[in-house]
Amino acid sequence: MSAPVTARIAEGVASIPAEQWDACAGDANPFVSHAFLSTLERSGSATAETGWQPLPIVIDDPCGAPAAIAPTYAKSHSQGEYVFDHAWAEAWERAGGRYYPKLQVAVPFTPVPGPRLLLRDPAPAPALIAGIEAVTDQNRLSSAHVTFLDEAQLPLFEQAGWLIRTGTQFHWYNEGYACFDDFLAALSSRKRKAIRKERERAREGLTFRHLTGAAISEAHWDAFWAFYQDTGSRKWGQPYLTRPFFSMLGAAMGDKVLLMLAERGGRPVAGALNLIGGDALYGRYWGCTEEVPFLHFELCYYQAIEAAIALRMARVEAGAQGEHKLARGYVPVATWSAHYLPDPNFRRAVAEYLERERAAVAHEQEFLGELTPFKRG
Repeated sequence: MSAPVTARIAEGVASIPAEQWDACAGDANPFVSHAFLSTLERSGSATAETGWQPLPIVIDDPCGAPAAIAPTYAKSHSQGEYVFDHAWAEAWERAGGRYYPKLQVAVPFTPVPGPRLLLRDPAPAPALIAGIEAVTDQNRLSSAHVTFLDEAQLPLFEQAGWLIRTGTQFHWYNEGYACFDDFLAALSSRKRKAIRKERERAREGLTFRHLTGAAISEAHWDAFWAFYQDTGSRKWGQPYLTRPFFSMLGAAMGDKVLLMLAERGGRPVAGALNLIGGDALYGRYWGCTEEVPFLHFELCYYQAIEAAIALRMARVEAGAQGEHKLARGYVPVATWSAHYLPDPNFRRAVAEYLERERAAVAHEQEFLGELTPFKRG
């Protein structure tokens, strides 16, 4: 009989030494790194006060160093997740239950697929899932949710009996292109001409800069903060991230940051923030102080494609939703989340809903796949 495994709850990401965290997280996905998650925490962006109380669940090896970590948060609301469960919360509370707090295994405010079980060795994976369940059960919480789960880890949650939910994003794939014109050559003539016209309109009178590392100054972050505030206030009512987050991000992992700016007469009028991963460029935030036709597409999609080709990245992941990305060469891909609902009646109702939703999502993805701009045959 194997020895029992004990999971513990750490007092935040910052309480775990960076080298121990990253030994589990690896270096392929920058969003699960200690630098990124601790910056969210230390900047006041993801804290108990903002409804994201960091409570990493950890399994230690016999020497006391983490062998497995789940980046877990106690959530007092369902904002900033991009996998919407508001209807579940309403149904649970109408039935007399208390939905919040719930457990969320995720990267706050970040709809980027990636590992959610950070494993120095695969062996502790089932025990880590059991640890998440135990924390949920022992604290009589309504549920635990693992969002934007890497597909490679999906079978672990299926085997544990969690409910699986699917969604759709749009990613661009590098088919060995040497330059942007190579990518355009793969498109139908009509789509190719449309993109060229969009780029001409967007670039008129503007210059573009790609900045990373020490080249990003506080003045650049001030400009981007203005862009981010404008977008955040329109989308969410108020921005999720604090101004210090951006400076701290640049200091902690500037070599992973790619800041794209559009300037008119030397003055930034729009910007897009990307993170550089092991094989992907991740588009995260964008904003502007001047409305320019097609500039959003130029900065967030076309400039990202050019950067990914130059960096020899396999793909660009440009964030959540956005069927308008199809015409720009981004294709529909499935995303995954896993959900643990201890109450059998609640679980049954959600399972029935998810079965219907999965069928609808699969049908939609098949339809969208026929709308890509690439040449046929």
